[in-house]
Amino acid sequence: MDGSKILIAASAAFAALCATGTTVAASASNNAPGNGHRMGATYDNRMDDRLASRMLDAHNHERQRLGLPKLKWNRALEREAQQWGRELASRGRLEHADRRTRNSTGENLWMGSQGQWDVLVGLDLMIDEKKHYRHGNFPEISSTGKWADVAHYTQIVWRNTQEVGCSVVNDRGWDVLVCRYWPAGNVWGQKAY
Repeated sequence: MDGSKILIAASAAFAALCATGTTVAASASNNAPGNGHRMGATYDNRMDDRLASRMLDAHNHERQRLGLPKLKWNRALEREAQQWGRELASRGRLEHADRRTRNSTGENLWMGSQGQWDVLVGLDLMIDEKKHYRHGNFPEISSTGKWADVAHYTQIVWRNTQEVGCSVVNDRGWDVLVCRYWPAGNVWGQKAY
């Protein structure tokens, strides 16, 4: 298979859901299949400490670039993310948990074909949304005119967010990444930072 066919297949194999429930198609990056750590292992109790550290570092690297306070890892948010990730894997589609169910926390979601992606590809794609970010009051935050095109990114860099917990669930042919944020970002009428 030539490179263009691989890229087309790769971009069709996963999707992300923004913090408000809009499906966003994502494209492959340099973290496409074959690079880095795969999501093949199932995390039954809690996320592997090394993987949790990598996810937290990815969040904080972007926040530090903007001069924002670092996030702290929250195991309770991780457990909630894992429960919802299991539900999403069984459904085979992305859908945000009801705000009451997730205690009004923010939520970023990503799903890909099981075992085919680097564990951080979903998070990298969320951070890559910064290319369309326009600093303004939410929802006037995207150079594309569609706030959903940057809503993952703004949740990651939301100034008031203090804690994050993520989980990776591998089930029924899917790798599902769920990240929960406290307090939630993407507040209408406010700036991300």
